[in-house]
Amino acid sequence: MKFTKPSLSIEAQVDLLLSRGLIADRAELARVLSEISYYRLSGYLFPYRGDDGKAFSEGTQFTTVFDHYLFDRQLRVLVMDAIERVEVSIKARLVNALTQKYGVFAHTARANFPDMPADVHRRLMDRIHQNSDRSKEAFIRHYISKYTSETEIPLWMALEVMDFGAMLTIYRHSEQYDKRDIAQAYGLTGRVLESWLVSLNIVRNICAHHGRLWNKIFAVPPLIPAQKHRPEFHSPQAIRNDRVFAILSILRYMLQCIAPQSAWHTRVTNLWITKHPSIPMHSMGIPSYWKEYTLWQ
Repeated sequence: MKFTKPSLSIEAQVDLLLSRGLIADRAELARVLSEISYYRLSGYLFPYRGDDGKAFSEGTQFTTVFDHYLFDRQLRVLVMDAIERVEVSIKARLVNALTQKYGVFAHTARANFPDMPADVHRRLMDRIHQNSDRSKEAFIRHYISKYTSETEIPLWMALEVMDFGAMLTIYRHSEQYDKRDIAQAYGLTGRVLESWLVSLNIVRNICAHHGRLWNKIFAVPPLIPAQKHRPEFHSPQAIRNDRVFAILSILRYMLQCIAPQSAWHTRVTNLWITKHPSIPMHSMGIPSYWKEYTLWQ
């Protein structure tokens, strides 16, 4: 089957949306379509389509749809801010745990990561080499010029030029005792922390590529810790783990451990309560009793 849909002008896109029942100011709709594209906007319009998948439900206002778009963009900024702090903290603990145990070049020996396949380790090292070769960071340039007999950089430098995914690879393939010790610093089990990092890596990629986050249903949801270990995720009920509220709750919990003075959670709640009160909380997995969770008090 061939793709036969033609490219439409901005005016034709406006005509199409208005003909399907979208209530909008024509000039404002054209302006927005010129800036963010019909295809990107369609992800926010989709929940308002009727049974035929084309016409919009009666009374669908463009101002409401665009408010959801703006909310999502601002939410991604806040989420990326929190993920950065989690990433820096995990990297610091990995450096301390692995270099104290295996030496400054801990990452270079696959034997230090018992269940890491050889091809995974090889790709990891290739990424480190590529990133360090491309890096313009002064500490990398200084190291390379000074220690000319070394072919590798220390783990603390390697982690600085690694992305979140490479860091996750090192954590998930570390020995169980090493993972346990790092996770315990956050009051978690190694299994739960690994699950959280996997989910945060997915979310980070969504945010980095400006994807839709606010009403996302996650195919690989994070684990919710057992009630006996972390009751704050279960009272009054277990937090639903396949929506963004679970991610926000995980980030809130991690920031309580990393930066107890942070007001990040206040900025998040202000975003959906004060700045964008029309956001349907159920689409984010936020229950009506969300204020009862100690995490959000």
